[in-house]
Amino acid sequence: MTSSQLMPVEEALRTLLEGVEPLDSEIISLSSANGRVLAEDLYSTRTQPPFSASAMDGYAVRAEDVGNPPASLEVIGEAPAGHAFQGTLKAGQAVRIFTGAPVPEGADTVVIQENTQRQDNLVTVLEAPKRGANIRKLGLDFHEGQKLLRKGDRLDFRSLSLAASMNHPTVPVVRKPRVAILATGDELVTPGTDPKPDQIIASNQLGLTALVEDCGGIPIDLGIAIDDEKVIGHFVRQALTEKADILVTLGGASVGDHDLIHDALGQAGMNLAFWKIAMRPGKPLMAGHIGNTKVLGLPGNPVSSLVCALLFLRPLLARMSNLTSSGTKVQKARLTGSLPANDHRQDYVRAKLHRHEDGTFSVTPFSLQDSSLLGLFSQSSALIIRTPYAQPASENDQVDFLPITSI
Repeated sequence: MTSSQLMPVEEALRTLLEGVEPLDSEIISLSSANGRVLAEDLYSTRTQPPFSASAMDGYAVRAEDVGNPPASLEVIGEAPAGHAFQGTLKAGQAVRIFTGAPVPEGADTVVIQENTQRQDNLVTVLEAPKRGANIRKLGLDFHEGQKLLRKGDRLDFRSLSLAASMNHPTVPVVRKPRVAILATGDELVTPGTDPKPDQIIASNQLGLTALVEDCGGIPIDLGIAIDDEKVIGHFVRQALTEKADILVTLGGASVGDHDLIHDALGQAGMNLAFWKIAMRPGKPLMAGHIGNTKVLGLPGNPVSSLVCALLFLRPLLARMSNLTSSGTKVQKARLTGSLPANDHRQDYVRAKLHRHEDGTFSVTPFSLQDSSLLGLFSQSSALIIRTPYAQPASENDQVDFLPITSI
């Protein structure tokens, strides 16, 4: 196969994402919304704080009464949090107040208790506070009707706390993409079983399942299909019955006599978008759709499969989830070591990423790059991007990389 028959990576990604819209929305409880993406802007239903509140334990006073300390005032009551003082403060009076309690009518300042002396119903203010000291004004945080969270925001511990204070028990979020995962091949057996001499343990499914979950999707493990077109077709129909938004197949997308994925998917009505990409690892990557279900055929080699998932499945999940970032932003790093000239395929070199105190990065490529080496891939934290026909790279050269793990 010549290089002219292989689709460039960037074109393949554009083709895959073309026309993909965020999924429909659903209403869920705030307690189960961590990590979800807002489907609509969120407006406050209340003003916060809903009253001017004391920020400290102390005494609510009138500033003009305590401007020349020491000043003695009559304590006429108290205001614990959740229990407002019922009355109006007058000249020469004070109210014992606690953090979070409403400031009594007539008071404009709170004196912290450390700056007072109390005897019976008299309190002496020892230091003059500024007018308005230690009071959180009505609406200091936000007001009713104010837009505070925006469509596309990914909810986390901060925004969930904000939504709760806005008095939203539920939130509208983008539905999680459902991703059916099907491994194929007579040579595969599940972990924990005793493989025959000509079989291997299936590892890709577990890795893909974890990646889908990390990206906010719902994985549906269809298991392993033997090399039989009818069996594969059965699992494809199952994925459609499960209403999968994406069907990911593992292996069987090449050109061998036993690679039956194309035929089985074709029988199910797949429209092929592309097949065979100018990249390494992962050349036999396939994409298409069956109705509204996107199909992504990943290579069978474990590292090829996972690298392709990072480059294609992760952005697809992000687009369906309405996430603004898919975690695939290209960054720069200083090369530790050297790299040879590249051929016609875009190369993704597994490497160790180092972050330095000044915020810059360096990357060290592994000497072995075979697409079956999961041991090395598990130690990799970055993919160095080598564009087609890139010239040799030397020690300290700046190179492009994609992070594999969070940095």
